[in-house]
Amino acid sequence: MFRAIVPVLLLVALVGLSVALDRPQPPADLTFGNGNDVTTLDLQKMSWMQDLRVARLLFEGLAANDVFTDGYDPVPAAAERWEVSEDGREYVFHLRPTAKWSNGEPLRAGDFVFAWRRAILPDTAADYSGLFMFIEGAQAFADWRSDALSEFARSRPAGQSSAARAEAARELWAETERRFDEMVGVRAVDDRTLVVRLDRPVPYFLDLCAFATFYPVYPPLVRQYDRLDAETGRIIAEAGWTQPPRLVSNGPFRLTVWRFKRDMRLEANEHWWDADSLAIRSIAIPSIEEPNAQVLAFRTGAVRYLADVTVPYRREMHARKQEFYREHWEEYVRLLGEGHDQFEIDRRLPDDPRAHVHVVPAFGTYFYNFNCRPALPDGRPNPFADARVRRAFAMCIDKRAITEEVRGLGEPVARTLIPPGSLGGYESPGGLDCLSDASDEAGRAAIAGRARALLAEAGYDDPSRFPAVEVLFNKDAGHDLIAQSIARNWQKRLGVPVRLAQKEIKVFRDDLKNHNFMTSRAGWYGDYGDPTTFLEINRTGDGNNDRDYSSSEFDALLDEAARETDPGRRMSLLSEAERVLVERDLPLVPIFHYCTVTMFNAHELSGPNPHPRTNENIFLYDVLGDGKGSDRVRTMPLHPRGPAAAGVAGSGGGAP
Repeated sequence: MFRAIVPVLLLVALVGLSVALDRPQPPADLTFGNGNDVTTLDLQKMSWMQDLRVARLLFEGLAANDVFTDGYDPVPAAAERWEVSEDGREYVFHLRPTAKWSNGEPLRAGDFVFAWRRAILPDTAADYSGLFMFIEGAQAFADWRSDALSEFARSRPAGQSSAARAEAARELWAETERRFDEMVGVRAVDDRTLVVRLDRPVPYFLDLCAFATFYPVYPPLVRQYDRLDAETGRIIAEAGWTQPPRLVSNGPFRLTVWRFKRDMRLEANEHWWDADSLAIRSIAIPSIEEPNAQVLAFRTGAVRYLADVTVPYRREMHARKQEFYREHWEEYVRLLGEGHDQFEIDRRLPDDPRAHVHVVPAFGTYFYNFNCRPALPDGRPNPFADARVRRAFAMCIDKRAITEEVRGLGEPVARTLIPPGSLGGYESPGGLDCLSDASDEAGRAAIAGRARALLAEAGYDDPSRFPAVEVLFNKDAGHDLIAQSIARNWQKRLGVPVRLAQKEIKVFRDDLKNHNFMTSRAGWYGDYGDPTTFLEINRTGDGNNDRDYSSSEFDALLDEAARETDPGRRMSLLSEAERVLVERDLPLVPIFHYCTVTMFNAHELSGPNPHPRTNENIFLYDVLGDGKGSDRVRTMPLHPRGPAAAGVAGSGGGAP
């Protein structure tokens, strides 16, 4: 009898434990929608916007960008100060004595060395490993490690036991650690002093130090989840250390809950050096991936801030916002003339649900990829390996129809990858003519005729026999409508067969990384304030080069610009590199420059700002009038020249 009861009692206990662990969390000071679920919190592996938003809450780099200044200048963060050598190649960072991990342990210079080594190691396969190759010896070390791993995989002696193989892998790893210390220009002089030696001056290096891939990780924890694979000799980085309650971080918040497809919760990190400045002490991030559900969550008060609104009716929401401005036209014009940014204008105008939608320019571009590999994934010859074919298809896209009829957010048509005017001292190339540049049907027909001539020159005299062009895109965010528009352009103007391939986001991402596509939608937001943040993603072998484009001329221009010490000459070289991309080779075709659509009530939330380069530093936010925070209103500085200077999505001088 007792044996029969035991399983029942055990089941009851397990159910009780499950219920206890699944009790509702207390309300958070701020609940926000992150657009999509976080894919990873491994700093050296992340690249998606939703991951980076949370990374900036949990971790902190040596520097940070001052998001409330025009220049977005780097300012001290985990490092309280730094010195730069006269030749611009050596940086000495001094960590704050009060900088700590969320477990109370001091932040050490060696923690940065450990994290940066993870990013440089080919074992990690980090998308942003290329950003570390400016460090002296980093490329040589990465090449040595790759060669050593290849040799290790090839040279297993006959009859070698598993134990002997594991010992050989350990010896290779010990040699790797020694080589890194000898070869790479990153060293911890002591616990609070980090010295970084670059192989050449990098004008934006401090900007890089503010980027999440350069943040530190806690070595005692991460080492527990690094597994040495005896067969390959590689370090396999398991993700268990990123889960609560294990995760140890050094930023404003610590992670307390992460339930897959459900929610995340963050609490203020009492060990953060500037913890007293936080106006909010807890943050909830519910998992709401369906765009309509996200908007509903905001409208019902379930979330206060939506980081990225992607519903197909955004244009209607934007139109209603413009209608609100017209109703308050005189006051709107006065505030605009005083130089207030869009968010401050909304705060000073009457509260109205229509004003809770915000459209601001972004430091990013929406584009279409062409797979540049010689063969398609199924082994057939790839027509897009020929630059003439890519140019022909690029010419036959009506970008203006996409921005005006599909998007309707005032986003500018893109002729270049880098948003024009976004970087001081950089002059954009002209770009390639396309259907959008023609004022009438005769002009569009002429452009299409030149495009068909390029196809014929490439050997495709009969477009109807061109291989069926597959367009890869993911669900939601209106990508389907853009794909349909482009497909119609290609079918009508080029006469080629086109089929659409809509996939779930994870499958879409995997197909991109594996080059399993012919053409695909894509987009890129700049990570730091320099043209190379857009151009380097097209360098041969770059982790973000989903097109697998390779041009010795393009790479040589980037290399020459990297060596150039004259700022004007350097920018000219980078402009020429972009010209090769957008006028001649076309591994991608820019469609439009992004505007970001967010939702929040400026009367209730302070902290977001409309700077085109802004990152959502949500730890700076304050819920106004909740009785908990400081009611701190943070805005961009006044601009006497009006909102364009402040990065506000204005109305081109006319009525909004």
